[in-house]
Order: sequence, then C-alpha cells, then structure tokens
Amino acid sequence: MTTLDGKTIGVIGLGLMGKPMARNLKAAGAELIIHNRSQGVVDELAAEGMTPAATPADVAAEADTVILMLPDTPAVEKTLRGPGGLISGLQPGVLVIDMGTTKVTATRIFARDVEAAGGEYVDGPVSGGTIGAEGGALTIMAGGTDAALARAKPIFDVLGQKTTHVGPVGTGQVAKAANQVIVGLNIGAVAEALVLAKQAGADPAKVREALGGGFADSRILEVHGQRMIDGTFQPGGKCTTQRKDMDQALELAQELGFEMPATALGRDLYDKLIEAGHGELDHSALIKAIDPDA
Repeated sequence: MTTLDGKTIGVIGLGLMGKPMARNLKAAGAELIIHNRSQGVVDELAAEGMTPAATPADVAAEADTVILMLPDTPAVEKTLRGPGGLISGLQPGVLVIDMGTTKVTATRIFARDVEAAGGEYVDGPVSGGTIGAEGGALTIMAGGTDAALARAKPIFDVLGQKTTHVGPVGTGQVAKAANQVIVGLNIGAVAEALVLAKQAGADPAKVREALGGGFADSRILEVHGQRMIDGTFQPGGKCTTQRKDMDQALELAQELGFEMPATALGRDLYDKLIEAGHGELDHSALIKAIDPDA
C-alpha cells in the first residue's frame, strides 16, 4: 500500500469529489491543509484532523503539493490569481496538481504562471465520479514533465487505480475532454435506448440485461442505465458539470477548426434538462429530457 507519511498536501475544493479524495490522502498518512469556498465541509474535515487554511495562499505556504478540485476554469483562475491566491503564497518547488476539468488553453497559461513563480504544474483530471473518488479507484489522465509526474505518482497511486501520462501540460485536459464527449454521448444513447424499450412495451431492466456482454455493453449502461431504471439521480456527477465539460470540448474543437455535431446535440439536451430545473441531478438524469416521467 502506498504511504504518504511525511507529505503535506493541500486540497482546495472539497465538494463531491474533493472531500473523499482528501480523506483518502489523510488515510495514507499525509498531513492535509484544506480550503473551500463554503465553510461547513472545512469544519467537518477539521474535526477529522485536517488543518484549515483561510486562503489558497495560506495553503501554498504550508504544503509541498497542492491539489485543486474545482468546478470550472474561472474557479481555478480565481484560486491561482485572485486576492489571497495560491500563486501569491507559493513556495519554491511546490507541485500544483489541477484534478478538475479545466480548459486546455487556460491550463497551459496557468502552468506557465505557476512555473514562473517557482512551482511545478500537472494537469491530472479524473474519471470515475464519486464512486471512484471514495474508493480510491479514479482513472487519472495526466499532463506534465516526467519529473513532475514522478512527484505526483505516489499521490495518484492513492487516489486512482490507473494513471496515464498523456504528454506535456494540457494533454491531460485534452484526454478528459475526449472522455467527457464519450461519456455524454453514451449517456444520451443509453437514455434513448431505454425510453425506446419502455415505449415499445419491453421491460427496460430486461433490455439492459440483454445488452450486457454484447457490443452495446459499457460502464455507462451498467451504472447509469441502472440509475435511469431505478429513477435515482443523487449526483455522482452533476448535469451542470457534464454540460460544462461538453461545452468546453466544443470550444476546443472550434479553436482547432472543426465541428463535433453529435456533441453539440448532446450539450443542447443537457441545456433542456437544466432549463427544466434538473441541473443538480446526476448526469444520468438526461433521460428526463427524453421522458420527463422517468
């Protein structure tokens, strides 16, 4: 088992993913310095032995590694550059790891700024949702130098079951954009297929069972298909997050000069769902955009 004894790790962003990740790091022996926009979760984790910090700069001043698990690119920018931002408190040699889903071009600029301040930068976005975060079984897509990845590896070994060094800074986010295109479109495909089964008079649960093991089988069919059948949409990954990630992928494609029409249609379905008031539900709730009674 990987041990993080002697490591001081900062975690900024303690939401659905960040909170269980912080707990896993502490369980592996690290000292945790924590910061979050809302205070309730900070108090909860402080009661478990983690050390609160008032600002991102305070985290950077104490930790040898800082993990960002934030909801979007503006939140990362504010955390790095805003008042009391991480860069203003950065000590030489601190490793900053962005494990959220951040725009590719912005990631490369953030890395440049951190490196100019004397730190190192890795983009290490993840797949696996809250189930993977709680179980230390995330899939991690990493971009950065070989040296920075070597420093991050013991941390990634605690948080995930698979880490791939995709390439230089920014390529982890490229891989995550590809991941979210595939996830978003597969959720839509499963939703349409299960509604088709229901409307045609077949039991969606039996149809899902029949598809298992064939070419249509997938982790999405297994996990999210079951959520659709059960109508249980407690968020592992929110609709608003999935929509944001698909929109970021479309923006990257536009920068590169090509179109992704299916992704655009999938993004628009999430818009419909969010407009109906379901943005905070799990992204498998996309079935409600097709069958509102699901």
